[in-house]
Amino acid sequence: MSEMQALSRRGLARRLTVQALYQWLINESTPAALLRQFREQEEGLGRADPLYFEELLTGVVTHASALTVDLVPHLDRPLEQLDPVEHAILLLGAYELRHKPEVPWKVVVNEAVNLAKIFGAEEGYKFVNGVLDKLARQLRAHEI
Repeated sequence: MSEMQALSRRGLARRLTVQALYQWLINESTPAALLRQFREQEEGLGRADPLYFEELLTGVVTHASALTVDLVPHLDRPLEQLDPVEHAILLLGAYELRHKPEVPWKVVVNEAVNLAKIFGAEEGYKFVNGVLDKLARQLRAHEI
């Protein structure tokens, strides 16, 4: 498998993770129920990397409290006022910045911005970019 195919499979896994995290934030579904639901959908996980999807979803949910602590100092509004889509994207980005050092910080931020352009409010990607850029400078200073 080429590097581009692997990246796109991970990109698709990120996209599904944002959708699952959105449901988790809204309905408080368990990661196990969400994994089952996404696998059982008609199209299943499609070409997405199933192991990466599972790792991201369970990792974000498991570490949500610590990720929130990482994010809050960089927010320009109270956590409760975050749009659930942007919240899900920020949690995913924070997880990858903290727990996936093999993924370059620019890739993490770029993927999050692209997800915000797809799923978020009109200008939401700018907010996501600003928050994750600040967090990357904090968590990945050695890389930047």
